[in-house]
Amino acid sequence: MAELHWIALHSTEQVDTFLEQSHRQACMVFKHSSRCDLSAIAKYRLETDWDFSAEEMVPLLVDVVAYPALSRYLAEKLAVYHESPQVLLLKKGECTYEAAKLEINVPELRECYEDDRW
Repeated sequence: MAELHWIALHSTEQVDTFLEQSHRQACMVFKHSSRCDLSAIAKYRLETDWDFSAEEMVPLLVDVVAYPALSRYLAEKLAVYHESPQVLLLKKGECTYEAAKLEINVPELRECYEDDRW
């Protein structure tokens, strides 16, 4: 298993930077609520099953409790329905996969990542 090192997002500028970066390297955004048991379970599953190298995927974390406007910005910018917890896979400047609640899992994320090879 690879170790997951979260990069916390705090601003819309960071989101825009990583959207641009997603043209060169996939990025995964995890929208996490520290007040939600389902979110804690989903985060744990991502962290324990993570098998992406740092070269393959950049793991990003948005605390939806602390940054609700940023969470809404992501939903609007990527044209996805806001949920929490939620995973968004960013490739080539767009969201190519999303999962929410207990549907969040690394094997499905891996499958979608490999589905549209670089």
